Amino acid sequence: MNILAFETSCDETAAAVVQDGTRILSNVVASQIDIHRRYGGIVPEVASRQHILSIVPVYEEALRDSGLSIDDVDRVAVTYGPGLAGSLLVGVNFAKTLAAMRGLPLLGVNHIEAHVYANWLAFPEELKDGDCFPAVCLIVSGGHTELHLMHGHGSYQLLGRTRDDAAGEAFDKAARLLQLGYPGGPVIQKAAELTDERMPLPRAWMPGTYDFSFSGLKTALYHLVHREEILGVDERVAAAAAGFQDAVVDVLVAKTIRAAEEHAARCVLVSGGVAANSLLRGRLQSESTVKTYIPPLRFCTDNAAMIGACSYFSADEHTPGGPALDVDPALSLHA
Repeated sequence: MNILAFETSCDETAAAVVQDGTRILSNVVASQIDIHRRYGGIVPEVASRQHILSIVPVYEEALRDSGLSIDDVDRVAVTYGPGLAGSLLVGVNFAKTLAAMRGLPLLGVNHIEAHVYANWLAFPEELKDGDCFPAVCLIVSGGHTELHLMHGHGSYQLLGRTRDDAAGEAFDKAARLLQLGYPGGPVIQKAAELTDERMPLPRAWMPGTYDFSFSGLKTALYHLVHREEILGVDERVAAAAAGFQDAVVDVLVAKTIRAAEEHAARCVLVSGGVAANSLLRGRLQSESTVKTYIPPLRFCTDNAAMIGACSYFSADEHTPGGPALDVDPALSLHA
C-alpha cells in the first residue's frame, strides 16, 4: 500500500510517501525554524501562512522524489490534531481536496500517536512481528510529555503526563532565561557540553505517579539566574544549562524505566523532538532493563513519514476520515 501523508501540526510543512508502513519512498520537510527564531518561539499566524506557501511545493517534491505518480497512491493520510488550529487546517483542507479530486480514501492521524510509529520506520525488522508488546512509550516533545503503555497497534493506556509544561517547552523557556536562543533543546544541550559543572536545581518527582512537572524547575532556574548573576558569564551559563538538562533528563529516565519494570514491558519506545537530546538517549539506552528503541534524529522531529506509518498500522473502522474530517487542536491519545 502506498500512502501519501501530510503533517502541518506546528511549524513544519511535511509530505511523504510511505509503502506498507515501513518503507519510505520520500520524506520532505520544509522547516520554519529560521522564521520563528527571530521571535524566540512559534507565532501561530505566521506558521499557518507559511504552511499555505509551502504545502503545494512540498507535496510536489514528495511525489516526485517517490518515483510514483498520484495514480499509484492508495490512501491519503493527514494530521488532524493535536496542534495549532490554523496550521492543522492547512494540511487537512489540502489533503481533503486532493483526496476528493482523485477519489482516494482519506484518513486522519493523531500526531502524538504518529510519533510512536517513527520507531517502525527506524526499526522495521525488530518491530514487525509485534513482539515488543506491551511497550512503554515515552512521547516527549515541545507540546507533549506523556507515558503510555501500548498493548498493541492503536491500543494505549495512559500512565502519566505533564501537569504543566512539556519538556520541550521547558527547554525553550530555560534557553530564553539563559539568553541562549531558540529552539531551546539544542542550545541547552550545546551549552551543557561545554562544562563538567552543574548548578543544583530541583526535581519534581511527584511520588506515586508517572506524571511530570517542569514548571517549578523553570521557576527555580529563574531565581538562580537572578540570585547568582549568571548572565554574561559563559561558564556559569553553561553550568546552569547543564543543571537544568540533568534535572529534566533524570525524571524522564527514572519514570520511564520504572514504568517499564512495573508493567513488565517488553521494550521501551521513545519518540518526539526531545528524544533527539543526546543525554536522554544515552541514559535510556544504558540504564533501561529492557530493549529501548530511539529513532534517528531525522525521525524525532515532526515529519510526514511517521504520519504514513501510523495510518498503515493503526487505522481501523473507528479512524476519522473522509469529507467530514475536521481538525481537533486539543486531541489526546486515548486507550
